[in-house]
Amino acid sequence: MKIYTKTGDEGKTSLATGQRVSKCCDRLESYGTIDELNTHIGMLIALAEDADDQQFLSCIQGNLFVIGAYLATESEDVPATRLITTEAIAGLEKEIDRIDSLLTPLRTFILPQGCVASCEAGICRTVCRRSERCIIRLSESGINIHPDVLKYMNRLSDYFFQLSRKLNQDKKISDTIWK
Repeated sequence: MKIYTKTGDEGKTSLATGQRVSKCCDRLESYGTIDELNTHIGMLIALAEDADDQQFLSCIQGNLFVIGAYLATESEDVPATRLITTEAIAGLEKEIDRIDSLLTPLRTFILPQGCVASCEAGICRTVCRRSERCIIRLSESGINIHPDVLKYMNRLSDYFFQLSRKLNQDKKISDTIWK
């Protein structure tokens, strides 16, 4: 199979259903941003030193592939078993709570600084927020988006915030308080 097909040379591409759409349509923007996030997570895995963090991040990558496939398909055509589950959302919440138990409570805003892995987790958080906005825009345009997709993306950005703090703490780097 060739990597280049030349079918997108005029600014159109195909959804998973074969429907041709503009490369700048909201649906493509939403799953393209998910792809960008997934790539940043790959970098974060390379930078993270904790094997448990790496494994959890790999699971997130798999979930993002599911969300990307869901967004690349007319939502009615996606089998329900391929959607993000309430268990996946609960798993994120459990991991956020676990990390939170390791950190000192925040009482003020902090700046996204510290070790390289922490900064990459911060980038993941902001790209995740952008992907969430893209998905909401898609939903507000009339596309039916399963509510668990939005819940997952919302929790995921919270996870990246906490992971960023943990990665700094693992390197004995204190939070940088915004003044």
